[in-house]
Amino acid sequence: MFYDVQVPDPKPDHRQISALVVLTPAESRRLLAKATVALPEVQNAWQNGIIIIARGVTTAYVTEELFGITIEPKAAQTAGLICGGITNNHAGPPPCTWHVIRKGKVVEGADSNVEILSFGPEDVFIKGANAVDTQGYAGILTTHSKGGTIGMCWPIVTPRGSHLIMPIGLEKLIPSVVEAAKHTGIYHFKYSTGLPAKLIPVELGKVITEIQAFALLAGVRACNVASGGVGGSEGSVVLSLTGTEDRIEKAMTLVKSIKGEPPVESPTSNIVLSSASEYNYDATAQYARLRSM
Repeated sequence: MFYDVQVPDPKPDHRQISALVVLTPAESRRLLAKATVALPEVQNAWQNGIIIIARGVTTAYVTEELFGITIEPKAAQTAGLICGGITNNHAGPPPCTWHVIRKGKVVEGADSNVEILSFGPEDVFIKGANAVDTQGYAGILTTHSKGGTIGMCWPIVTPRGSHLIMPIGLEKLIPSVVEAAKHTGIYHFKYSTGLPAKLIPVELGKVITEIQAFALLAGVRACNVASGGVGGSEGSVVLSLTGTEDRIEKAMTLVKSIKGEPPVESPTSNIVLSSASEYNYDATAQYARLRSM
């Protein structure tokens, strides 16, 4: 479900204006990271509890914003990814292991599978996703037979009422996560361009898109009016921002601060070595490559 953000109505004597903004996927990720670390749930857990940041490209930006560091290559921070026109898995270790934080301090050498067992209702798990729909349902592609990271955290954060925060860019908007999930599975496909995967629906995560991010950080309403592009703008989202003049100025200051964010490059070490064509697009053969690693 979408994170609930209330944008206050302007006073009658305050004129509203609008701005048209294009954000590339990298710029959106930077925006989402800034909004994620500003959430009251995250700030409270930073001071008083536990934060676990799952591996991922968008969550690499979150780690950067939390600690004021740079993570490169960001694509190597994830496990599963879509790059080079195929679904794939990064084969190497993440460049940053600062993923478990207790009261503002990194737990060195932490195993998130163990640390999450201490979770309570005020603790926070931050996880990206591969899809989001207009109902606010998130979808996570996994090639892991036990459901990967979401399979690990979901049975814990859900009954304990912990916060599952999910920053997801609108480039990943699809019609229906539940419907899409019916058409996926690691054993579902005969052919695939890359690793076969299951889309796991997540209904109760608190989803942050660019719309929630602008509301949280600048108090303006955002509407996704177009998507896509060429020449480096592939995957971009076009947003119309509306608010009082002072809030639009604040939003534009934010936009200017993230414009020019460099694109995320593909990692150099992946499970499917170069092309699905080497496996004759055979889904089972590519999955066997993953299971042999």
